[in-house]
Amino acid sequence: MEGALAGFVASLVAATGTALGAMILLVRRTWSPLQQTLMLATSAGIMLGATVFSLTLPALESLRGMLGDLGGTGWVAAMIVAGAATVGLIHRFVPHEHSVKGREGPPSVDLRGPTLFSLAIALHNVPEGLSVGVASTADLQTGLPVLLGITTQNLPEGFAVAAALSAGGVSRGKAVVAGALTGVAEIAGGLMGIALVGLGEAVVPFAYAFAAGAMLFVISGEVIPETHTAGKESRATYALVLGFCAMMLLDVLF
Repeated sequence: MEGALAGFVASLVAATGTALGAMILLVRRTWSPLQQTLMLATSAGIMLGATVFSLTLPALESLRGMLGDLGGTGWVAAMIVAGAATVGLIHRFVPHEHSVKGREGPPSVDLRGPTLFSLAIALHNVPEGLSVGVASTADLQTGLPVLLGITTQNLPEGFAVAAALSAGGVSRGKAVVAGALTGVAEIAGGLMGIALVGLGEAVVPFAYAFAAGAMLFVISGEVIPETHTAGKESRATYALVLGFCAMMLLDVLF
């Protein structure tokens, strides 16, 4: 499968993970706060593993070969910072809400809590889609563990949106559809990744590092704070570690 097509199909598959997660609401409407926290923490571990093994390490290997140890490492660091700063800027100007951190973005926009929460998950999906798009377009074998990891961790995110909307009074069917639609952001991120890689082979390691920075911002700034509440920090940390190890295993196997 050619690069751009592989990247697009991969982003569609990742978005399907969000849709499948939303559909869990049709089978089981509620999960305990602890269960939701552990699922989210495991997702953070998977994302962190993908960031390290499938994005940062390939970028380092490639750019150190091109520019030397110091120059290559410096460029990887710069692109990681650029990726994180870009996502941070988007989060600053797009209104959204988290269970623990509360509302973020422009306060003047009048939106209800469930809608703001849906926007928060959609914002998470953009850098995830970017990572899938970059990795799968550049090298499908490298992108496969990223795709599997991101698709898996999209399951609890899709359910979280559908459950929040349902709790806010939206019918179960509409909540599932809305949760599934947040996966569109994954496709948008995937298209961005395809566009970056399309600029030329020399851009690929820079795109890897940029995607890694975008993921790091979401992991540290958005996901982990949501799991460290009400005495669940220790169990959430172990769940993150297990998710990280699972992603490491996927990367080795594929």
